[in-house]
Amino acid sequence: MKKYKSPQDIKVGVIGYGGAFNMGKCHLDQMQQAGMTPVAVAEIDPARLAVAQQDFPGIGTFKSVAQMLKKSDVNLIVIITPHNTHAKLATQCMRAGRHVVCEKPLAITTAEVDAMIATAQKHRVMLSTYHNRHWDGCILEALKRVKKNKEIGDIVRIDAHMCVYEKPGNWWRSSRSISGGILYDWGVHLLEYSLQLIESNITEVSGFSHSGFWAQKTRWKTDTNEDEAYAVVRFKSGQWLTLHFSQIDAKGKDSHLSISGTKGTYAFDYHRYQIHKKSTQKNSMIDRPHPDGTQHLYYQNIADYLTGKAKLIITPEWSRRPIHILDLAVKSAQQGTALKAKYK
Repeated sequence: MKKYKSPQDIKVGVIGYGGAFNMGKCHLDQMQQAGMTPVAVAEIDPARLAVAQQDFPGIGTFKSVAQMLKKSDVNLIVIITPHNTHAKLATQCMRAGRHVVCEKPLAITTAEVDAMIATAQKHRVMLSTYHNRHWDGCILEALKRVKKNKEIGDIVRIDAHMCVYEKPGNWWRSSRSISGGILYDWGVHLLEYSLQLIESNITEVSGFSHSGFWAQKTRWKTDTNEDEAYAVVRFKSGQWLTLHFSQIDAKGKDSHLSISGTKGTYAFDYHRYQIHKKSTQKNSMIDRPHPDGTQHLYYQNIADYLTGKAKLIITPEWSRRPIHILDLAVKSAQQGTALKAKYK
């Protein structure tokens, strides 16, 4: 695979410049901060291309991916379009010899991911997923206290959840065929956290879901995300993980991740963490805010990898694990049986 002399030599671009969070600009800004050079934007909306020109004067703007690949010398392309487009667009770019970063989730199915990995290997290009939350303060602190310091003993299980009672919005993330379903959007974040804590191989996944309550009240009708979905993941180590997302849970949950160990429980949301310990002598509880995260290290690692200074941290094989869990959970819920995990 080609390496570059300096980060400035890595010419970067994005596919997609729209969205409520202005993600196109966010990615280009972060890549520029890591020393790389923004040169291209592909976007079907002319108004958003005009915004890109204002944000990055002189940047190349293109109405299609094919046009970008033909007329620009971009080396690294970030795909920030809806989930169901990632596999096709990434494959198109990699076949043209470009390195690719996909917004999370990398793709919707295991088969898509495996095909993407094979394409990257064949064309000797980099493939990664924008798992910038790998460096969130909440998981960095959990790794230090739970994994390194063993403050709650040995991990027995992890419960990951986001539960509310609200109608799905009318944007594409509420469409099952576009987004992958209710588990995908935030589930991929929480799984990526969890898989840093439990390193054992996945053995099987059981999925459960309920659909139909909100469906007729949204623009997507029968294609609306599930009202609720639940998955249980077994690991070879004997540990297990539950993943629970709901839009019909009137009580909700008081944390996003709850890690149960032999000596206590560590629970956190995106603002604070708590450590609960109970014994015959005394009970104790710590409640503190998280330290700051270091999310900028994602693109710093990409720049270092492409200049031969570091190993790639978020490899496509690493990104495959949460997708495989999500894919198996959806299929298990449909088939009503647990499904075995498969490794290449």
